[in-house]
Amino acid sequence: MATDTVSSERMAGGAEAIEAGARDPGGHRPVLLAEAVAALAPRPGGRYLDGTFGGGGHTRAILDASDPDGTVLALDADPDAIARARALAEEPGIGARLVPAHANFARLAEVAVETGLAPLDGVLLDLGLSSFQLDQAERGFAFRFAGPLDMRFDPSRGRPAADLVNELPARELADLLFRYGEEPRARRIAAAIAREREQALIETTVRLAEVVARAVGGRRGSDIHPATRTFQALRIATNEELHALERALEGAVSVLAPSGRLVVIAFHSLEDRIVKRFMQRESAACVCPLEAPVCTCGHTPRLARVIGRAVRATPAEIAANPRSRSAVLRVAERLPHVPPAVATVGDPASALSGVGRATRPGRTKP
Repeated sequence: MATDTVSSERMAGGAEAIEAGARDPGGHRPVLLAEAVAALAPRPGGRYLDGTFGGGGHTRAILDASDPDGTVLALDADPDAIARARALAEEPGIGARLVPAHANFARLAEVAVETGLAPLDGVLLDLGLSSFQLDQAERGFAFRFAGPLDMRFDPSRGRPAADLVNELPARELADLLFRYGEEPRARRIAAAIAREREQALIETTVRLAEVVARAVGGRRGSDIHPATRTFQALRIATNEELHALERALEGAVSVLAPSGRLVVIAFHSLEDRIVKRFMQRESAACVCPLEAPVCTCGHTPRLARVIGRAVRATPAEIAANPRSRSAVLRVAERLPHVPPAVATVGDPASALSGVGRATRPGRTKP
């Protein structure tokens, strides 16, 4: 049965294991580590999935908390991250307990079934970039380094962000910046990009950042670089991140065992909104339109929300790791009476459409 809060006993019980993974060997510091592992509640013999291995901090902590025989299926679209996962598997005491898989978490249900690890006792999705990605100039994720305008999680797939910047019509580019970056000056920025690329293609992170800064008049006293939202929008579009998240959420529920936990850490409002609405819908008894006097949807809830409010980083963590400032953690638990459908993965579009309030007083079933 789901509880209303993540218990302090669970939080304290995993403290020693969590401390060991507080910082990865490469310097990456996983966000909300203690809170995520406590919410996941790993146990010996359990089967867990980390949808974004990244630097491996969360995976390492889950392995430690589920010692001696818990298993983690670690996914990542980034081949460099999977190389780090394979190196971790070579460490003493890890071995077959860690199963690395080079795949986008959109395919997590398929991979869990293919590896024979479904049903799972927990799924963790950390939606943030790793320090490894941000600190490598050649990956093109950060404007503080001069590098190619790439931004692909998997450099062997898809088209780089430079193609969007140099080929989209100004109106479509403005729409993209507004939709995925929530950039209020999207049209001004898109127009400036269109003018600049007529002179020479925009192919580097630094040049794009300069174009955006000139278009909006620089920082003007703000701590946030004016190109931040533009880079976010291009990265999301390049990797189709929101669509992948929708598929991952639906896939996670389909392969969770009864009472298995779904833990998601989001870093901006677009992805957190998708997570919040998905959990609201899947924990609701009715998803009919608000104006319908009688319930006719036949919806059966598959999840129970474990904590009512989102969990955020403490002031101490923010001081130690500024990247945790915007992190939001949400947790839900698979209802025991609804068996997981491990054989197929449904279309997430139907699962996310028409999301309304989790409870609607006065609604009656026919």
